[in-house]
Amino acid sequence: MKSFKIFSFAAAIAVSALALSAFAYKGPKIIKTTSSDKGFAVIELFTSEGCSSCPPADAVIAKVEKESTDKPIYILAFHVDYWNRLGWKDVFSSSAYSQRQNQYAQWLNLSSVYTPQIVVNGRTEFVGSEEGTLRNAIKTSLQKAPSAQISLSDIKLNSDKVQLQYQTQGNIANNVLLLAIVQKSAQTKVERGENAGHTLSHVQIVREIKSVSLRGEKGSASIELPKGFDAHGSEVIAFLQNTANGEITGATKLSL
Repeated sequence: MKSFKIFSFAAAIAVSALALSAFAYKGPKIIKTTSSDKGFAVIELFTSEGCSSCPPADAVIAKVEKESTDKPIYILAFHVDYWNRLGWKDVFSSSAYSQRQNQYAQWLNLSSVYTPQIVVNGRTEFVGSEEGTLRNAIKTSLQKAPSAQISLSDIKLNSDKVQLQYQTQGNIANNVLLLAIVQKSAQTKVERGENAGHTLSHVQIVREIKSVSLRGEKGSASIELPKGFDAHGSEVIAFLQNTANGEITGATKLSL
């Protein structure tokens, strides 16, 4: 387990300005999805290709992802960027993901951040390679009724972005809507750093995330696709998060 001191970051999630994707569609794709009215588990893994302790955690979430196809389990792998200075630049890394991890350190009263780290539903954190702890956290989360629900409709996938309508139910006080573009899988041959000479496999890679302010129970939102990103086979995970304490109160996803 690798540990780093917390730096001062703004709590807001940074969103990059992106160029048009090279992947084109003949027209919009319209689909609809609704969150579960029972329990759910949003699993956030903070990882890095430069960290030798991280591949076992990547393997654990890959196993869970394979087993949870039809369950309300939503996995997001955030590749942090603070390992990049140590010999290998993770192509999937972003300072926004490091900022999100530091925000969790504040919400959860942690003295440092580390990789690999897993956070479940914004309130439970532990070392990412601890499979038993993760499975217990998932079981507990699936048994707890959500305090809110999120539904997506009129979802349009264009060449450069995803547009949608959302509707919420339940307690959304202090909540924001987060939209994440997730690449289902990838492999990287690492040439330097702690994992030099290894080919690493990844799943559920967050490629972009955006925070949307909620103005009432329903509204519209959009998120741009990363430059040159082939959206086929990827997914959007949408979830509600309380900005006061980090608790995730509802979630859903859709395949693109």
